[in-house]
Amino acid sequence: MRDSSIFDSYKSILMPSDASASILFIVNPVSGGRIKNDWESAIKEYYKTLRQNPEFYFLTGTDDSDSIRHWIEKIKPEKVVAVGGDGTISLVARELIGKNVALGILPAGSANGMARELNIPLSANEALDIIANGTIKNADVIDVNNHICLHLSDIGLNAQLIKHFEEGKVRGKLGYATKVLKTLWTKSVMSLTLNIRGRDVNMKALMVVLANATKYGTGAVINPGGDLYDGQFEVVIMKKLALSELLKVWFRPQPFNPAKIKVYPATSVSIQTTRKVHFQVDGEYLGKVHRVDANIIAGQLKLIVP
Repeated sequence: MRDSSIFDSYKSILMPSDASASILFIVNPVSGGRIKNDWESAIKEYYKTLRQNPEFYFLTGTDDSDSIRHWIEKIKPEKVVAVGGDGTISLVARELIGKNVALGILPAGSANGMARELNIPLSANEALDIIANGTIKNADVIDVNNHICLHLSDIGLNAQLIKHFEEGKVRGKLGYATKVLKTLWTKSVMSLTLNIRGRDVNMKALMVVLANATKYGTGAVINPGGDLYDGQFEVVIMKKLALSELLKVWFRPQPFNPAKIKVYPATSVSIQTTRKVHFQVDGEYLGKVHRVDANIIAGQLKLIVP
């Protein structure tokens, strides 16, 4: 067992291995507020039975992308597994696009939207079974303002909620619940121009979602026709929503009323707003923007799925 004082310092540590090792685990040690060594212990125990010695890199929050790239190039693994939430998965995925290396997911975040989308269990052993025995599929991602989006990106209401959530101290659904009223109290309608297929559409909306997937981490289905492997994404416009509909974004695993949203299939889109608006990608708040440019990157990410 690694000395806990070293682990708690979040230093980057590469475990010793033999030449046959072909799997690298990228661990976010603070994802989801879990006890920090739960996932590490579960992974080591699982791989004892497989006689395989996995490698570990622990994110530090400093130069993580460069470090991930370094260890991928050094180890040349067949599989890289992101142990964390959607932000960790996106960070790792960015380094694997276009490479012949498969991405696995161990859901250790708060919402775990991507894992839920892929039907990856929250149990460590069940998720590790998928890493070991699952199918590899070529998935799409979206380039959104030079950020990689695997799952869902949006501007407006939900991004504003994520900002309030990140500023708070309580995680999980309870953390979201404490920020809902604040978000609803300060919500405002956006005026924007959507350029899609060479045509400008002027509109007002509470929220615009760029959806590669079908649902939020809470289970609320925002894009029923979403498909990670179809070479396109959907632009979902929410113009007016009742409180009951808004709550579905955060708490109720139900589809939205299709009469209250407008969906545009797309391979690229530009959105210009009259004022700066809140912006998030895969659950990570990225500040305010007045322009969003998005393009599909089709079939360039190898995903390990059930």
